[in-house]
Amino acid sequence: MSLILLYFFFIVFQHKDAYQAILDGVKGGPKEKRLAAQFIPKFFSSFPELADAAINAQLDLCEDEDVSIRRQAIKELPRFASGENLPRVADILTQLLQTDDSAEFNQVNTALISIFKIDAKGTLGGLFSQILQGEDIVRERAIKFLSTKLKMMPDDTMTKEVEDYIFIETKKVLEDVTGEEFVLLMRILSGLKSMQTVSGRQQLVELVVEQAFLEQALNPTDADSVDRLLQCTRQALPLFSKNVHSTRFVTYFCEFVLPNLSLLTSPVAELDIQLEVLKLLAEMSPYCGDMDKLEVNLNMLFEKLLEFMPLPPEEENGENAANEEPKLQFSYVECLLFSFHQLGKKLPDFLIDKISAEKLKDFKIRLQYFARGLQVYIRQLRVALQGKTGDALKTEENKIKVVALKITNNINVLIKDLFHNPPSYKSTVTLSWKPVQKTEAAAIGQKRQSGEDIGATATTKKLPTNLPRRDARQIYNPPSGKYSASIGNFSYAERCKQGRTLRVFAYTS
Repeated sequence: MSLILLYFFFIVFQHKDAYQAILDGVKGGPKEKRLAAQFIPKFFSSFPELADAAINAQLDLCEDEDVSIRRQAIKELPRFASGENLPRVADILTQLLQTDDSAEFNQVNTALISIFKIDAKGTLGGLFSQILQGEDIVRERAIKFLSTKLKMMPDDTMTKEVEDYIFIETKKVLEDVTGEEFVLLMRILSGLKSMQTVSGRQQLVELVVEQAFLEQALNPTDADSVDRLLQCTRQALPLFSKNVHSTRFVTYFCEFVLPNLSLLTSPVAELDIQLEVLKLLAEMSPYCGDMDKLEVNLNMLFEKLLEFMPLPPEEENGENAANEEPKLQFSYVECLLFSFHQLGKKLPDFLIDKISAEKLKDFKIRLQYFARGLQVYIRQLRVALQGKTGDALKTEENKIKVVALKITNNINVLIKDLFHNPPSYKSTVTLSWKPVQKTEAAAIGQKRQSGEDIGATATTKKLPTNLPRRDARQIYNPPSGKYSASIGNFSYAERCKQGRTLRVFAYTS
């Protein structure tokens, strides 16, 4: 008797044996298998006693050699997803994510989304089961599925109960993850509605703290340890605010990272690890709360700043000694000076009462020398950018000059604050690598200010009120290239020489 006749017999008599014959069709030829792939789910609910056999038969079809049969069987899998069978179907579909056939992979994704809308928690149970216990390829793709598809789910599907379940299960996964998995899992959690509150962001920070191993001293020569710290800090950055503090991270950087800055081993060959660390510290510093060892940590930051702010070169016969021209490392100084300025607000008498008069004098000499170099550099950058707007500012050369101008403007403003008597910590600057507002970019070059005025106007204005909310900030990723020595290392004496034209600033990859 053919499978088609059995189907009509089944319709008329609703006979169990007929359904069993359909199940047996999975052992037949291609035509029988295609019919079975459709009829098994169609009448699945009528024979609960054959549920296991039906699911197993459909699973056999999902693993058939014929890709068209596999796709048909996968397409029909959501029809089995009811009651206690749903987690099992979710588990099966999750395993099927390992397919290399793109059409089949898309079919599996569609099926998973379909049953997710039927029972989100049950579907998540199947997904997390494979993430925790499945093969590496299945685990990887299941995590990516969650990181890309959860944000597309309707609000009535993503209830508080579902989000709580995701949080609990993700914490289990975080006990043993790779760097890439950690980033994706944090993206999943950060996208949950329940994590948008202050308490929710605080919970996320606690998770990152656990991953960062902040209770252990850093081994600066271990690239994996350094990479872990960088990854965790980048994930924590968008979470910090005036209510969610960065204190533990800032404290750790001051106590364990800054003392070993020159020893840090970069996990990425082309990454300037020292500059990357200083950038992260600068971005975190505005959100630092009360610190137990504030004076000690501020002193460490101060000493590190001195390393990058040279003394004026000794003069021989009225001229600078050629072999003693110091390099002014603007990028490093911007980060350190900004961080010192932020933490200095918490101990405003540090430069007055906490260091010796001799050290304060030395510091001001360094500041003054650096400021002189800034004025020369700023004037030349202003001349180079004067009158340039729109597309003219988008060339690689001018982009670098714009960034260089932002760096020097920022340093100029901060130095002016510290030269006040007593030192002031009131000025506000935007770090040079943060996104440029259109109005700010358009203004560059339109009005040439004197070096003495630069940074005291636009850089100290209040930020517009229509800026994006902090919780919408993008996670900072380091650039794929780095500034050449012509930007980061500047010889003041070289710029002072008469007739010297502004060098072209290359951006190297």
